[in-house]
Amino acid sequence: MTVKPKADCRWDLVALGEVMLRLDPGDRRISTARSFDVHEGGGEYNVARGLKRCFGLDTAIVTLLATNPVGRLIEDLMYQGGVDQSLVRWVGYDGIGRSVRNGLNFTERGFGVRAALGCSDRGNTAASQMKAGDIDWNRIFQNHGARWFHTGGVFCGLSPTTPEVAIEAMHAAKRYGAMVSYDLNYRPSLWQGIGGRKQAQAVNRRIAPLVDVLIGNEEDFSAALGFEVDHSQLDAGEFKRMIEDVVRRYSCGVVAATLRKATTATRNDWGAICYADGKFHEAAMRKDLEIYDRVGGGDSFAAGFTYGFLTGRSPQWSVECGAAHGALAMTTPGDTSMATLEEVLRLMDGKAARIAR
Repeated sequence: MTVKPKADCRWDLVALGEVMLRLDPGDRRISTARSFDVHEGGGEYNVARGLKRCFGLDTAIVTLLATNPVGRLIEDLMYQGGVDQSLVRWVGYDGIGRSVRNGLNFTERGFGVRAALGCSDRGNTAASQMKAGDIDWNRIFQNHGARWFHTGGVFCGLSPTTPEVAIEAMHAAKRYGAMVSYDLNYRPSLWQGIGGRKQAQAVNRRIAPLVDVLIGNEEDFSAALGFEVDHSQLDAGEFKRMIEDVVRRYSCGVVAATLRKATTATRNDWGAICYADGKFHEAAMRKDLEIYDRVGGGDSFAAGFTYGFLTGRSPQWSVECGAAHGALAMTTPGDTSMATLEEVLRLMDGKAARIAR
């Protein structure tokens, strides 16, 4: 892949997606909590934030927020992450969210045999009502310039109109030489009321041919694109064959996937693989990785992986960087990464657990 030089671009990456308010009950359950911590989060936004906060690149988010105190709280949280908000659009609020609102996401972390649990409250949000023609993509990619555009299946599952926005943006990005990445990020709860897997596959099969870098996991490729596999028998060889099928069918330049085996909610095997330059590159599985909060691990993988390509590293270095960043992100609360570049590099060198003082 040939990535545009930064000298010609205001941003290293522009992401398109919804930013929600995450409410975290800490050690309690959603249904029994009496207080919640708040974070901002969203599948596509998390990638932009990781690239800015951990890796120091210039990123922006394209989204819509309703003008009310919840929206302003999300805005305030995004300021801490450093992602450029100049492309955020605000829409009027009707007083009770009858016509438009901001998304909420309740997430409990899980522990041991009790799995993590998410409960989204995001119907009729501002971002879900985005339509083709709402955003001046030519101004973003031609006038300001961006080296990379990222969006994903979370945004495209919000409503019938959001896939059209993503497709419109991808065409503009390609027209002005930006790389396009897409995280399949299949979420059953997003699709269950609008056609389920069948609709998800119809949408993603339209989008995949427009993508330079396709990201997911074994469930994503099956559920979101319809590759039929026996997950109970899915070994490394069969998974590689599935990725090769994806490359042949959709002509993606790069396909990357996280590999996870959840022993318990708090102990997972974690690794990653990518197909690039006609061959596979693997980050070795970290066995029995201790998990504090698994949400956002895949997004942080995508951020570290993208950072490698944006800085001219090899596919092997990039997949190892993504896997290390994803592992570190799962040691802290919230969707977004709290890791530093130094910590990522230390983990890649096998030194992360030694005390730094």
